[in-house]
Amino acid sequence: MLRASNLRRCLHSSLRRRDPFKPPSTTTAAAPSTPRPFCTVPSPPPTSSADSELRKYIGYTILAAVCGAATYYSFPFPENAKHKKAQLFRYAPLPADLHTVSNWSGTHEVQTHTFIQPETLFELEAVVKKCNDKKQKIRPVGSGLSPNGIGLTRSGMVNLALMDRVLEVDEKNKRVRVQAGIRVQQLVDGIKQYGLTLQNFASIREQQIGGIVQVGAHGTGARLPPIDEQVISMKLVTPSKGIIEISKEKDPELFYLARCGLGGLGVVAEVTLQCVERMELVEHTYVSNMNEIKKNHKKLLSENKHVKYLYIPYTDTVVIVTCNPLSKWKGPPKHKPKYTPEEATQHVRELYQESLKNYRKVVVKSDEDEPDINELSFTELRDKLIAMDPLDKEHIAKVNKAEAEYWRKSEGFRVGWSDEILGFDCGGQQWVSETCFPAGTLSKPSMNDLEYIEKLMQIIEKENLPAPAPIEQRWSARSKSLMSPAYSSSEDDIFSWVGIIMYLPTSDARERKNITEEFFHYRRLTQEKLWDQYSAYEHWAKIEVPKDKDELVALQARLRKRFPVDAYNEARKELDPNRIFSNNILEKLFPITQTVQ
Repeated sequence: MLRASNLRRCLHSSLRRRDPFKPPSTTTAAAPSTPRPFCTVPSPPPTSSADSELRKYIGYTILAAVCGAATYYSFPFPENAKHKKAQLFRYAPLPADLHTVSNWSGTHEVQTHTFIQPETLFELEAVVKKCNDKKQKIRPVGSGLSPNGIGLTRSGMVNLALMDRVLEVDEKNKRVRVQAGIRVQQLVDGIKQYGLTLQNFASIREQQIGGIVQVGAHGTGARLPPIDEQVISMKLVTPSKGIIEISKEKDPELFYLARCGLGGLGVVAEVTLQCVERMELVEHTYVSNMNEIKKNHKKLLSENKHVKYLYIPYTDTVVIVTCNPLSKWKGPPKHKPKYTPEEATQHVRELYQESLKNYRKVVVKSDEDEPDINELSFTELRDKLIAMDPLDKEHIAKVNKAEAEYWRKSEGFRVGWSDEILGFDCGGQQWVSETCFPAGTLSKPSMNDLEYIEKLMQIIEKENLPAPAPIEQRWSARSKSLMSPAYSSSEDDIFSWVGIIMYLPTSDARERKNITEEFFHYRRLTQEKLWDQYSAYEHWAKIEVPKDKDELVALQARLRKRFPVDAYNEARKELDPNRIFSNNILEKLFPITQTVQ
């Protein structure tokens, strides 16, 4: 890397001295000057012609190798063609109509000539009809926040970002009808004047409503179902039937199948949501440990409207975050935090400065590029710390201990509206695997959720995995949507959701590749040792398609045990006979050819 950096500087310096693409100036006539030799050397002794030819060809070979390396590392590609840089001798300018679409984490990216953004329902219907007649794929894609890029395909995409309006508010019944391209934060801002809000939220507010519903996203709270349960009716635009409206009264069988339909049964164009009264919440954050949690787990799940646990690998720290409605009688808590936010992160800044000295040989930053660490948030500091040595277990364990101390100093209360409180700063780009599995009922928790975590921590420590924090554990009530990982026919069932991560705090392709390989090793260990034992299935926005054929066949068989794959595929064949809404993920997970006739 150092040699490559020096080579870049040399080449750029020479390019500044003489631009090969700039014609020579003709404004001033100058007398030709005699070229000045770089140095004076004695004449070489006479040699044979064979030796001379050999040295000439060796010189040409060395020159070609140096020029090739210089071109590879320093050729000034245009900004929109950086992805070509790692492919030697394959550079070509990108066509003007080629759209590059990637997910938020930068883990999945496609280029497509077809990226359509209709502005009205009827425009969308016309687009779907036209593409179906031509058998042109237009996969529905939302905000691109899904870690697995479930909405992406190079064959073509349709995005509803321009269909983002609140269409109708029913204050009496607390219902709202919206276009499916509206983002969660837009929706919340648009209905708060009516005293309404959503029942629950996922971690991020930038999802489009259509996308967050279709992948079975969830918040936390053992009494609260995943977000698809808030949908009471929806309009789908389909290739074979045009615009159809479905609900539990109108075609309930299709409604419960399509509500978490993964974008494979039609483009969700409009959604009617059951809302709740807007309320202030009190968030309580405090530090505990697994032994204490085991004593109070049932009480924590049943007595708190929202609750989640954040586990810190290589420590015994468990961060508990509860959220409950603000009491009109008690008012906000009087508790004052012991530490200011600056004091809570001071030791993390000190660790960063200390680590910067230790890793200065591998972390090369000029002073002008280095941000003021006093202005960085905790998650930004954590990203920068992890970036120094993301795959060294001892380094990650040290960062995790600093995170545990940060949470200890951040204990306290916070009061705010639900849409302000229920978010979570997930940090920077990352790989994520999140599983959902049954955890008993509220009245009788199985305790499998805590047992799952204990075994997960044992795997991490036994395998010396560089597992960063946090491992997030949340809960939800059951969903009646047939394709939801939290589906159950029993009203009392609750489900636990556990997410493991590895951050991608670098843009270096080789480092990202190494982190990716380590993450999939981490994920594979949890899959082999935990998933079958606890009936755990991955979140649809986080499931990754195996490259190995045998692993793919095993995954397909496993999904058939949990989900109504045949019914789903039959609905796909009926509503989308040319599979214009399909992509590689759907084709691999639910191959139509396997459908039982």
